[in-house]
Parts: sequence; structure tokens; C-alpha cells
Amino acid sequence: MRLRPIDLARAAGISTQQVRNYADAGILPPTPRTESGYRTFDDRHRRALLTYRSLARGYGLYAAQAIMQAVHAGDLPAALTLVDAGHAALHEQRLSLQAAGEALEAVAEQSPDTAALPRSDLRIGEVAAHLGVRTSAIRVWEAAGLLTPAREPGTGYRRFNPADVRDARMIKMLRQGHYPLPRIQLILDGLRRTGSSEALRAAIAERLAGLTRRATAMLEASSHLHHYVTNDDPA
Repeated sequence: MRLRPIDLARAAGISTQQVRNYADAGILPPTPRTESGYRTFDDRHRRALLTYRSLARGYGLYAAQAIMQAVHAGDLPAALTLVDAGHAALHEQRLSLQAAGEALEAVAEQSPDTAALPRSDLRIGEVAAHLGVRTSAIRVWEAAGLLTPAREPGTGYRRFNPADVRDARMIKMLRQGHYPLPRIQLILDGLRRTGSSEALRAAIAERLAGLTRRATAMLEASSHLHHYVTNDDPA
């Protein structure tokens, strides 16, 4: 069955130029041309395009392209290695998020007065050394409104109390988990306002839900890939 670029574009909800780009990139199988130079597509190109689009939703654009290129190069083991790597990375993210959630819960519930600090009013360099971060990071957090340390009269030097250090520790952990600054602000505001970690739990639950959605997309994409490489069209 001969298909036109517009047929593939409509099937995937993309432009005809994207179809041509995918063909040039090896995302689609080799595309014969007519004597006049026009590309000729068939149902295998349609299936390859839909498989790639499904892979992109689960594994990301870069990995999806590499998987399809490996398949069309006849290197199925390389394609499956990329699939395995995607699942392994997702698993590590889930484990890291769960560990971060447990650690953040412990920090959020810790009384600021019990923090193991040398003094109750630390300068920025001392806080940075205590947390293992750069002073520039702490300044960025302050500029974003996440920290509001007191200032020494006259000198203007920052003075961080135990509550400030606790918040800075939470910010560090959340940034390591790739939380954006506005989201961290909501978490800290909730903690300061209520004294509880409900906002923190909600943020962790939201990230875990996102990972579950991605895992589901990966499962669907793997099914598409299986049907494509075995030349088995369930439709």
C-alpha cells in the first residue's frame, strides 16, 4: 500500500516536513524514490512513525531516535540495550525519590533547635561548609526568597539561625531532586505556616505519580516496538 507524506503526517498528527526529517534521520526505514525524485512510503513507514512517537512519549526524543536508528541498522541488541537503560534510569529515579522523601521528612520534622550546629548564629561561609554547598548557591536561594537570614547591624553580614539552616538543608535536598525554586517555595511556606510537612508529602507524591505515568508510557512504547520489530501489526 503506497502512502504519501501527508498520509503519514495525518496518522501521527505532525507536519509533512517532520515526516521528511524523520526519514532523513533514520527514524523511518529506507525510503525509495520515484524516477522523478519523490519519496515513496508504505505501511511499514507508518508503523515505524507511530512506534517512534510512542517511544518518544516514554523514553524521550533522543532515546527514541537512537532506538529506531539501531533497529533500522539491523542492530536489535543495541536498540534493546537503550530500552533497558531507560527502564534502569527510571528505577533509579524512583529509588532516589523515595530516599529523598524519607530524608526530607526527617529534616522537616526535626526541631530547628536540635540541629548539630557550632553556634546559633552562623555566617554564610559557615552554613555553606556545614551543608557542603557553595556560598553562591545560598545567595541564589536568598535572592529567590527561599531564605531570609537576619543581618548584622552595621556590617550587614548575614546571620543564619538553626531554622534557617534547616530550611537550607531542605532546599539543598530538593534541588538535588531537580525541584524548581517556585515549587520549593510552596513547600517551605507550607512547613513554616503549619509546622507540618503536608506540602512536602504532596510534592513527593506528585513526582512519584509522574514516574508512574512515564512507566506506563514506556510499557505502551515497548509493545509498539515489539510489534514493529516482529512485523506483527495488531491492527
